[in-house]
Amino acid sequence: MKLVVEPSTLSGSVRIPGSKSHTIRALAIAALADGTSVLRQPLDSLDTRACVAVCRALGAAVDAGDAWRVTGTAGRPACPTDVIDVANSGTTLRVALTLAALGEGWTVFTGDEQIRMRPAGPLLAALKQLGAEAFSTRGNGCAPLVVRGPLKAGRATLACPTSQYLTSLLIGCPLAEGDTDIDVTELNEAPYVAMTLAWLDSQGTRYEREGMKHFHVPGGQGYTAFERAIPADFSSATFFAVAAAVTGGGVTLLGLDRDDTQGDKAVFDMLAAMGAEVVWSDEGVRVTGGALRGGEFDLNATPDALPAMAVAGAFAAGETRLVNVPQARIKETDRIAVMRRELTKMGAAVEEMDDGLVVRGGGLHGAAVDGHADHRVVMALTVAGLAAEARTEVHGAEAVAVTFPAFVQLMEGLGARIREERAI
Repeated sequence: MKLVVEPSTLSGSVRIPGSKSHTIRALAIAALADGTSVLRQPLDSLDTRACVAVCRALGAAVDAGDAWRVTGTAGRPACPTDVIDVANSGTTLRVALTLAALGEGWTVFTGDEQIRMRPAGPLLAALKQLGAEAFSTRGNGCAPLVVRGPLKAGRATLACPTSQYLTSLLIGCPLAEGDTDIDVTELNEAPYVAMTLAWLDSQGTRYEREGMKHFHVPGGQGYTAFERAIPADFSSATFFAVAAAVTGGGVTLLGLDRDDTQGDKAVFDMLAAMGAEVVWSDEGVRVTGGALRGGEFDLNATPDALPAMAVAGAFAAGETRLVNVPQARIKETDRIAVMRRELTKMGAAVEEMDDGLVVRGGGLHGAAVDGHADHRVVMALTVAGLAAEARTEVHGAEAVAVTFPAFVQLMEGLGARIREERAI
């Protein structure tokens, strides 16, 4: 499928759907809990449905209606009857590795072509240090991956080019047989670990930590059933905020909680620094476009914002530097290389660095671009097309369903001129 995008000015309000990151953490904890949990307003997307399938394969019962009801395994995941396919969900894969290690049978994980290229080696090594068996069938740290528990105890040293490795251990280790110590030698995306810790705090889970460098997690704990509304997704909101900023429109994003732990709320400060008007209220935040100017932004804590912020930079006066985000290269695609390639097709002057991008403003023209089967790249290029001169075609647009199935419809509700066409 491709999206045909015409220049547009956005106005109005839009309610942002639930957070993928919160939904997957909620599912994982509910799947390990004793009793039936209720998740209200979860994100319903391909990634979260993949997590639902994993929870079911590990023995949890999940009724995914309007609210999702999850009856957990009381800390004793089952041995799956078949290979588990996580589709395109890297978060699900990494979180589920430690969940599976709490069981006693063999669990095999695979996924789509992108998943089979995304690394998990440091997490596999940490699980082995803690008494589980864990390996990659191809010996390259990528899926297919095989795990067998039980997770016992001990000390693990862990480098986290993605925070998902640490999140996985923090969710699973409280249920291990003994106490766990985790020494973190490298950590990107620290706000996502803070989100995980907030979920543990809501459960009364005991742990001690020294900043984000060392964690001591007593074993033999458990999770209890809960009922909770899933917060709105700042990562999804980023595309609407940037769209308002670059088209000169005014959009109110409803449902966002400024006090939430999600790192991508920092995007609103970045856009304000670039010259957009950003006004918070009890119902959400309003973003109004204006004359944007470039700046330098550290995206280490907000790697998912790189595609959208690269688009913002293309419409800003001067130079925009997006730095300290090497992990953007190990997402669904190498987003640094892909965004340079596709924005260049639209006339942007973009320089690729090892850890980010330099974008020199001046505007964009329409072109045929490729989303590279990456949902965030597709959405960013669609936003670029809204402010570009003439028509833009974004190919591979079906990827938006991974995290944001309603993206096009919600954009249209704000006045975006977008239509879906089947690619020939």
